[in-house]
Amino acid sequence: MTHFIAPSLLAADFAYLHRDIELINGSDADWLHIDVMDGIFVPIVSFGQVLMPFINRSSSKPLDVHLMIEQPERYVEQFVDLGASVVSVHYEATKHLHRTIKLIKSKGAQAGVALNPHTPVELLHDILEDIDLVVIMSVNPGFGGQKFIYQTLPKIKRLKEMIININSNAKIEIDGGVSLANAEELLKAGADVLVAGSSVFKAEDPVATITALKSIEKLKTY
Repeated sequence: MTHFIAPSLLAADFAYLHRDIELINGSDADWLHIDVMDGIFVPIVSFGQVLMPFINRSSSKPLDVHLMIEQPERYVEQFVDLGASVVSVHYEATKHLHRTIKLIKSKGAQAGVALNPHTPVELLHDILEDIDLVVIMSVNPGFGGQKFIYQTLPKIKRLKEMIININSNAKIEIDGGVSLANAEELLKAGADVLVAGSSVFKAEDPVATITALKSIEKLKTY
């Protein structure tokens, strides 16, 4: 499987949101990444249910919704109904992770689990067979444009080994600080999906940047 590119709408120009979504529609991107923040689990508030119908109508790409919120199980059904194709919840934010994963899948969406930088991938051992995606945060969640945490690389490798050992189909998504400077290294470590925010939307030519990210040859080293 070739890797996926998921531009993060959080880095778009909110004054020209439709323009920037149309830009992604015309690119080689695979998904559109939507960061939902509640101001409690992370320090700021971002996209919510009010904007989702507009984003869904405007986007021709599947919506990859990352719920950076406390008790995400309260809102999973709403976000799937509003157009989410993939819904990821944080390991740190829900008490009943397995139940929440089952809820997402029962609604017909792919289910993901996100891990903060300090959270070991080994904690997913008992649920890895049940999920479609693991989102490894390579920055502290809550703000775009942060510096990539390089301890993420051995973390990806450990997770990839776990996935292979149990013959899981789960993809590994990297969220935070992804750019052309580190994308090849991430893919070599075992990443399958690259979330790119500032490196795409702040680029001189965002479409060309997405094409360059998509064109990197994924050489297996794991």
